Amino acid sequence: MGRIGIVVSDFVLSFMWTWAGVLVNILVHGVLGFSRKDTTGEIVRYLFSVISMFVFAFLQKLSRGGLYNPLTALAAGVTGGFGSFIFTVLVRIPVEVIGSILGVKHIIHVFPEIGKGPKLNVAIHHGALTEGVLTFFIVMLSMGLARKIPGSFFMKTWIGSIAKLTLHVLGADLTGGCMNPAAVMGWAYARGEHITQEHLLVYWLGPIKATLLAVWFFNVVFKPLTEEQEKPKAKTD
Repeated sequence: MGRIGIVVSDFVLSFMWTWAGVLVNILVHGVLGFSRKDTTGEIVRYLFSVISMFVFAFLQKLSRGGLYNPLTALAAGVTGGFGSFIFTVLVRIPVEVIGSILGVKHIIHVFPEIGKGPKLNVAIHHGALTEGVLTFFIVMLSMGLARKIPGSFFMKTWIGSIAKLTLHVLGADLTGGCMNPAAVMGWAYARGEHITQEHLLVYWLGPIKATLLAVWFFNVVFKPLTEEQEKPKAKTD
């Protein structure tokens, strides 16, 4: 798929991702009637969240590279060379942010009573460290899965989904456990808080630095694949 197709896919997936979480909450708490303090309801919500991540993993595969998370795009851009990095920073990430902003705007238009997105419940630097640590581990895991089991869609998605859900739960009471600056930007823009120090440091600077650190650390610890190793990987993909 050409770059225009990738950009369109990024926009559509980012728009859809903001809707996914809202629809899961509506389904679990509105349609099924589970209380937000009900343990069973939380388990059901986690189950639907995993299903949602499988759906988006399939859509990413179907679009041949479409993404909805700027951190994933940044990691791929850094490892793909200077041209890929520039394209990611100047085109893909802004498009993902715009998709998320429009997604949230549409959500609020359809459901005016909906919540206001993730909320920081700790000090700014504590929040930035939290989002950074969560991001570091998920980027490391994603790169490791791509390296170790490149052709197994189900296994990679299953491990990745459970890991993301676990890290989200660990950070939920602190920062929301987001690990996705674009999605947070959508809600922050709706509240008029998208250029505050809190938002920029916690949900952008911390995760971006963690992503770059994770990519550097992974490439230092694990040697790049040789051409012979890349060939079977390409076949399985």
